[in-house]
Amino acid sequence: MPLSTCLPDSPPLPASPACERNRAPILDVLSTAFATRQHVLEIGSGTGQHAVHFAAAMPWLQWQSSDRAGQDLGLARRLADAALANAPAPLDLDVARGPWPVPAVDAARFDAAFTANTLHIMGWDAVEACFAGLDTVLADDATLVVYGPFNEGGAFTSDSNRDFDAMLRARDPHSGLRDLEAVDALAARIGLRLQDDVAMPAHNRCLVWRRRR
Repeated sequence: MPLSTCLPDSPPLPASPACERNRAPILDVLSTAFATRQHVLEIGSGTGQHAVHFAAAMPWLQWQSSDRAGQDLGLARRLADAALANAPAPLDLDVARGPWPVPAVDAARFDAAFTANTLHIMGWDAVEACFAGLDTVLADDATLVVYGPFNEGGAFTSDSNRDFDAMLRARDPHSGLRDLEAVDALAARIGLRLQDDVAMPAHNRCLVWRRRR
């Protein structure tokens, strides 16, 4: 019996409508990008909807979710309910402060990482810290996939993205849509080279980097 149904006073699991809408097109990208990968670190797993869906659809992957401690969006409960052998309990990870998981040996490094709709929520200093942390945990041939809205050449790619950016900055002046070129520069510093830029629904993108060292 699922864990949440065993607890009489357990509240309903939080759910993100955006995760339900975007999981299919993202999976189309991941099925190719992660076809030869084995151990994925997801950053900012939130409600866990992506983690459960992708782990179930790609059973050859060990899908390691993570989020900040105290960010109770139902992640641990959803993973427990799903009881997938390739989706272990989430890690506590604040990309700006750590601690990042420390591989005991190089072979224990993640050969893939994924994050969705996080870079525009973080401050830029946290985005920089995120890539610095990825440098310590990714294998030399790792693949990184990032989903979300991005600016290009310093300009918004749609009116809806402009409005979304204004809403984000009104809530937190440190957040906002990131320039693709600036994020790609951070990736390049840790040996990641952009392999694919896939247009997604609602003016989002899936960016695929591969590390070559």
